[in-house]
Amino acid sequence: MNLQWYDWVGIAGTLLVLLAFFLLQAGRLHGNRLTYQVLNLLGAGGVLVSLWGSFNLSVFLLEAAWVAISAYGILRSFRAGRPESQ
Repeated sequence: MNLQWYDWVGIAGTLLVLLAFFLLQAGRLHGNRLTYQVLNLLGAGGVLVSLWGSFNLSVFLLEAAWVAISAYGILRSFRAGRPESQ
């Protein structure tokens, strides 16, 4: 297996999304807090970068929506004046 730089970015992104989901399920993070939203944003962004090597429309649409929704959550937190970390 010969992984390129974008593959490693995609793997890191996948791990961030999974970490965020695990921490949410474990009760360590709250879904409407900044840390959870940032983990999702960075994770989905990493998966988008991984498409540089082999484009997949389905994955692109999913991850682009994931980035947009995470960005919306981050903006909403800041507008509410409560960008708590957990």
